[in-house]
Amino acid sequence: MRIRKTLWSNEAEPVIVIIAVLLLLGTINVFSSSFVKAATDFNNPYYFLLRHVIWLLIGIAVCFICSRINYHRWRKWLPWFLFLVVASLVAVLFLGNVVNGARRWLSFGGFSFQPAEFAKLLGIFVAANYLAVQVKAGRTIQVWSGPYFLMLIVAGLVELEPDMGTACIVFGVPFLMAFTVGIPWKHLKLLLIAVAILLPGLIVSQPYRLQRVLVTYDPWKDPQGVGYQAVQSMSTIGSGGFWGMGLGTGVSKYEYLPEAHTDFAFAIFAQEHGYIGVFMVILMFFLLMVCCYYIASRAQDFYGQILTIGIMLLIVGQAVGNLFMVSGAFPVVGIPLPFISYGGSSLIVTMASMGILLNICYHGRKSSSSHPEEDESREEETISSPQSANLHLVK
Repeated sequence: MRIRKTLWSNEAEPVIVIIAVLLLLGTINVFSSSFVKAATDFNNPYYFLLRHVIWLLIGIAVCFICSRINYHRWRKWLPWFLFLVVASLVAVLFLGNVVNGARRWLSFGGFSFQPAEFAKLLGIFVAANYLAVQVKAGRTIQVWSGPYFLMLIVAGLVELEPDMGTACIVFGVPFLMAFTVGIPWKHLKLLLIAVAILLPGLIVSQPYRLQRVLVTYDPWKDPQGVGYQAVQSMSTIGSGGFWGMGLGTGVSKYEYLPEAHTDFAFAIFAQEHGYIGVFMVILMFFLLMVCCYYIASRAQDFYGQILTIGIMLLIVGQAVGNLFMVSGAFPVVGIPLPFISYGGSSLIVTMASMGILLNICYHGRKSSSSHPEEDESREEETISSPQSANLHLVK
């Protein structure tokens, strides 16, 4: 009789469980945080929930489809994906809907989507394709290369909306992917100098950004003005205590906390579920990061490894950024919390990323169960490059 040594038979199973738990928590929280606004603005308390469920079903279908597509095919489809994303980003600047002074959404059939969200996934594909080629050839990683200049242009289109938070993710995640693989210190130093010069310029280019930065660490200087969002968010989180007020009974969604069901959905979640609920969500993202580590370590090739790292940085990185923003440690930059915040485009991109991650895991399992001689040849390819020292995790 064979005795299982672990709870899971493969790395995909815990990922699926984590996705299911986060989606369930997110769906419950979307309704709880939005029914007041939905009833007030649309005379239907289920307005946002119904739309979220539609996006959720589409997202699950997208996740399933991406999990069945060999992740190497995305390299062949990359030029078409690049064209569609860039065309959408250009179109949104002229045809997009203006909300709160920003032009970020394109509408069709009563639904809106945000092209900048798909630019995040594009950045991962572009970086993974470039870095895999460089690592396999044993060449030096350079962020001053064509692919990174291309992503800088894409990030610039996002910034024109304006959306600095998303623009930083579009270029920042590919940069962190390169940093993980290994960048020569002289190149890293030049890039950090460029960021130190460019970032303040982007901040002062929009007066509201500078005001948000200035009040970040003391929002009570202007609690009814620029600091209002941060003050209300921190008060919302603190009022939940250890056990929370209870599902649906949080008071901040009654027009006290703006964006209560989108970027600041986690504050409502913390108020209603307390610190115990906060710990659960943080634990889920931590476990997802651990799963990504193991999937990357067993990936079939460099491209799969780097693509997994990019997905981990995108999903877990956004979660960390959102938690810091909601807790007042970061300025308000409009970063959604994956799985939890309301938003169709964000959910679709997140679920597509999870589908790709599952496909990488599937091929990694096939690789580990292949013939010994195939494993040896693959291992020689994996360790042939000195650049793989920082990349290869446990092999």
